[in-house]
Amino acid sequence: MGTRRTARELALKFLYQTEFNSESPDLELNPFCKRANVSEEVHNFTQALIKKLLLYEKEVDELLKKVSAHWAPDRMSVIDKNIIRLGICELLFDSTTPPKVVINEAVEIAKKFGTEESPDFINGILDKILKGTKAVSYTHLRAHETDSYLVCRLLLEKSSPTV
Repeated sequence: MGTRRTARELALKFLYQTEFNSESPDLELNPFCKRANVSEEVHNFTQALIKKLLLYEKEVDELLKKVSAHWAPDRMSVIDKNIIRLGICELLFDSTTPPKVVINEAVEIAKKFGTEESPDFINGILDKILKGTKAVSYTHLRAHETDSYLVCRLLLEKSSPTV
């Protein structure tokens, strides 16, 4: 298994743990990664994913809620919801991985940790978001507003209930 896959799985485990018993995930992240006894590269990528998700948590969760209009996030399994959240975060706020790879990684992780339906469900949600990011017109952005945060904002502002 590759370094980034290992880091994504570790990030998922951290999010699963914090879903049930965490007062301050930002303070628990480093000790969690150290206890996992992984390479520095895995540790760093896991931390980067989680820190980005924590930074953009509100936007990611709003987008997840909007894209899954007929399936509320609080009704999703904790595993599926967090795989999708990581995927959204990576699609929108990390340009180091090609979008198709992000989606494929999420699907493969869903096969390992989710239910039988998880891979198709996760693929559908992340594909909607990917198509939505391609549909956002960059002419709406001012010259200094070319970052992913604003793409996310525009996706949320689109008039239709789903991306």
